Amino acid sequence: MNGPNPNTVFPLENYDRLCFLKNIIKNPNIEIGDFTYYDDFEDVHNFEKNVKYHFDFTGDKLIIGKFCMIASGVTFIMNGANHLTDAISTYPFAIFGNGWENAMEGKSYPTKGDTIIGNDVWIGYNATIMAGVKIGDGAIIATNSTVTKDVEPYTIVGGNPANKIKKRFSPDHIEKLLKLKWWNWDLEKITQNLKHLTGNNINNLIA
Repeated sequence: MNGPNPNTVFPLENYDRLCFLKNIIKNPNIEIGDFTYYDDFEDVHNFEKNVKYHFDFTGDKLIIGKFCMIASGVTFIMNGANHLTDAISTYPFAIFGNGWENAMEGKSYPTKGDTIIGNDVWIGYNATIMAGVKIGDGAIIATNSTVTKDVEPYTIVGGNPANKIKKRFSPDHIEKLLKLKWWNWDLEKITQNLKHLTGNNINNLIA
């Protein structure tokens, strides 16, 4: 066999708290790569409930790559949560109508664009990812972190707001891994290289 079927909803037999996420997503503005899984203490369908303020009229997307690991309680705050910050009041008068519906005429709410998570990213329990953040391949987001700015590839961050703890590998190794893009290999090649992928000698993968 060359690994599990990425189109399986629940890849662990008799366990429905972990799913291959792309197979349960209904929102067309959420894109998930193969083998990315979500583990939830209660119900995997909580994932979409935890993508907050994701309104159709805002048009932003949540894009998550392949082979990511997303723990229970992870929350994504999307651009629909944004209010005017350079105005005298941040209050959203227009949404209540009744003579206030034109309050935003000629104005627009701030947006930070799509939220993009790379490949092979581990997001720990109860972390919060803010709108428009981009997290690089191979990054690790520590438990209870609030990520307010972009995270470089193969970087561990933690805290509120999340700050860099350390790089996972040397700059040379990171450069090689980003060129290698193992997550784009066919399943047979990934299966053949599992010992190397779970080891720490990048030269074995390159060879």
